[in-house]
Amino acid sequence: MTEAIRSANQRRSRSWSRRVVGEVLLRWGARLGIAWIALLTLVAVLAPLLASSHPLLVQTADGEWAMPFLRYLTAADVTLLGMLLLALVFWRLPGRPWRRFALWGVLGAILGAVAWQTVSPPSLVIYEQYREAEAMGEYQTVVRALIPYSPRDYLRDYADTGLEAPREVLERVHWFGTDDTGADVLSRMIHASRIALSIGFIATGIALGIGVILGGLMGYFSGIVDIIGMRLVEIFEAIPTLFLLLTFVAFFGRSLYLMMLIIGLTSWSGYARYVRAEFLRLRQQDFVQGAIASGLSLPSILFRHMLPNGIAPILVAASFGVASAILAEATLSFLGLGLVDEPSWGQMLNQAVQSSTFNWWMAAFPGGAIFLTVFAYNLIGEALRDAVDPHARSAARTANRDEGARPAAGAGGATSGGMR
Repeated sequence: MTEAIRSANQRRSRSWSRRVVGEVLLRWGARLGIAWIALLTLVAVLAPLLASSHPLLVQTADGEWAMPFLRYLTAADVTLLGMLLLALVFWRLPGRPWRRFALWGVLGAILGAVAWQTVSPPSLVIYEQYREAEAMGEYQTVVRALIPYSPRDYLRDYADTGLEAPREVLERVHWFGTDDTGADVLSRMIHASRIALSIGFIATGIALGIGVILGGLMGYFSGIVDIIGMRLVEIFEAIPTLFLLLTFVAFFGRSLYLMMLIIGLTSWSGYARYVRAEFLRLRQQDFVQGAIASGLSLPSILFRHMLPNGIAPILVAASFGVASAILAEATLSFLGLGLVDEPSWGQMLNQAVQSSTFNWWMAAFPGGAIFLTVFAYNLIGEALRDAVDPHARSAARTANRDEGARPAAGAGGATSGGMR
């Protein structure tokens, strides 16, 4: 009997998730948003293979083959590439999706820990050495990346480096031009996508974890716990995130991890409100009362029975939260308080503003990337909201029925008006 109930619940949960995914994918806006985020994620993971001054494969004059770019991979590069390979492997394995995802996450964390301990690229990087060796004929075969320039390659082996419009110099093909230091804009944008995606996901993950825990406790216990929790929510909602970021950067320096932490710690209040409202609605339901009567532990009641039934509005809010975190980092970099050594979309916009003349490529391409990424997350959030909200679906069906009946009524009105 218990196995039958469990299998029925699993079928019901699978059908709900499949229904939500199916309704989201029916909308063209959500498809475009998911396609852009997937493309951006793939580009961010494969950044050292797509944009690098170090050749991917060379054959020396004596016939030996080598892969120079491997010497310059960082721990983050090794972790991301390894997790991509693991994802391709686990995609084909049988079993439940959540178990495969959990195992993939555990192996990815182990891979990252090993990479941070063992991978140590050279501290001094000379980008010109391979171009000079190729010009001197030391290589028989050279296979370069699609964009043969690293983000911090300022092309010092060329005398006339500096601002270049897209495809201005035939000897050096820069599809998106260069900045005022001579670095390739497209290469910097590809590597900057890592910062945008990482700060969005990690900051939102921190906020989501805090909001779900505190909101669940407030909604389940109510009373004094709810009162104290709501006062705490109101305090954090009154903190301006941007000004707090500016203050911490001024006192503690520029750090990506500090930005993630501050954005996450100041953005959890919205998630807590959503979870609190859902748990207040669910705590009197029969299945919750049955779980309490069965003597289940509090974490099991909160996160195994109640949270899956109230997760719909949290998914919608999380998609908008990722977009807000990306926009906050871009704003901070645009103000000149972002990261110094790492490329950022907002930092490139700052370079476009500080230039004595307006260089359209320095503003159009990074600004377009920020706009498309934020817009994509908003499209996904709108589609999720319509898919998980039964009231929105019923209103949409009613509107479609009214729209289908409206032409007939309009035609009749026109006919009667003509007769009058």
